[in-house]
Amino acid sequence: MKYLLILSLLFIPNAYAWDGYDDNGHSIEIEQGNLVREGEDIEVYDYDDGEYKDVTVESITSYGGSVEIEAYDNDSGEYVTYEMDKY
Repeated sequence: MKYLLILSLLFIPNAYAWDGYDDNGHSIEIEQGNLVREGEDIEVYDYDDGEYKDVTVESITSYGGSVEIEAYDNDSGEYVTYEMDKY
């Protein structure tokens, strides 16, 4: 069962845009086509800033109805946490 959950996390975010929030409460979206896996670089759109950000995924943790993504923001040099809705 755990194996199926891991596989679903690897493929669902790639098929559709994925909505959530960063640790500052900004509404963000990981757009279709981003491969959300540890060690991968992805592009995140921040609706509050109106900007795209390039981040490197450090870890992915699933719990309850959410997925937490820890990432390194390559532009600011800071770590960020995203709370994503689980589909």
